[in-house]
Amino acid sequence: MKINYKYGLLLVDISLTFRGKRIVIENMVVDTGAARTLISQNVVEEIGLGVDLHDRIVTYYGIGGKEHAFRKRVDQIQVGEFTIEEVELDFNDFGYDDINGLLGLDLLMKAGYSIDLSQLQMNKSS
Repeated sequence: MKINYKYGLLLVDISLTFRGKRIVIENMVVDTGAARTLISQNVVEEIGLGVDLHDRIVTYYGIGGKEHAFRKRVDQIQVGEFTIEEVELDFNDFGYDDINGLLGLDLLMKAGYSIDLSQLQMNKSS
């Protein structure tokens, strides 16, 4: 899977399906320092994904301080060749115009990707 290098960050596109509606989410930061994947709620509103009373609210702690997100089960997430069904992801008001979230270790490790920085590629480990 091709990685884009922009703004000093490693960026990939993913696709997400929620209640049968699919969206491609561009400019997800490949973030091996993030324990969980976090997606901007603004980018998924168009497919009807938003917070409701049944969602769990979670707290993140990082360099920027304390943040809150809601956790929701989605039908499917696809990262390159890797697809996982019925997965819980976190969403919040990410606050950046050109970056739509963080692709964290939860999905990177499940996918078994190795990151080749010299070729700007994510490849399935053998």
